[in-house]
Amino acid sequence: MTPERKARIEQVAACRQTDLTVFMERVHKAHNVAAILRTCDAVGVMEAHAVPPEGGIPPHNHTAQGAQRWVKLYRHHDAATGLRELKETGHQVFAAHFSDRAVDFRKPDYTLPTAIVLGTEKFGVSEEALAECDGEVIIPMIGMTQSLNVSVATALILYEAQRQRAAAGMYEPKSLEKEPRRSLVEGWIQRDFDRRNRKR
Repeated sequence: MTPERKARIEQVAACRQTDLTVFMERVHKAHNVAAILRTCDAVGVMEAHAVPPEGGIPPHNHTAQGAQRWVKLYRHHDAATGLRELKETGHQVFAAHFSDRAVDFRKPDYTLPTAIVLGTEKFGVSEEALAECDGEVIIPMIGMTQSLNVSVATALILYEAQRQRAAAGMYEPKSLEKEPRRSLVEGWIQRDFDRRNRKR
């Protein structure tokens, strides 16, 4: 590994957000899962969560651009259990869901530990998951269509979270000597080393 590659890994890890995440509830299209993980990596999300659809989480395609190597994905058996676990660790939970109580996606304070829940485009977030959420957010639509692709909606919400967190100085590099960033860097370097060796 070159010094430049190692420095890049350390730079990215130092800015990872440990308390901002997404929770995908049975998102079943491979390109959507891949695009969501790619956005997670782009805004510095360290971990993502998912309840797999029937048949499991689809294989990541080229849309992910390798993001699945940099964003750890935790799988949950059901939404209620997974979301309760996040709430127990202090996360506020917002569902991207159209309803009378939903607020503009720019209104919540994303500098707090936050999980964004996303459902399928056809069925949305389930009632089971909504029962565990602290609130619901919507993206205002002034065109003829009523919703955005789930991966596009995720990107808008996460970049609003990034905007708020950057303004609050939350992307300032953190120490790599402490967990979980120390293990994160060690794991990334080892995996990168192993992957490059396999290509030889």
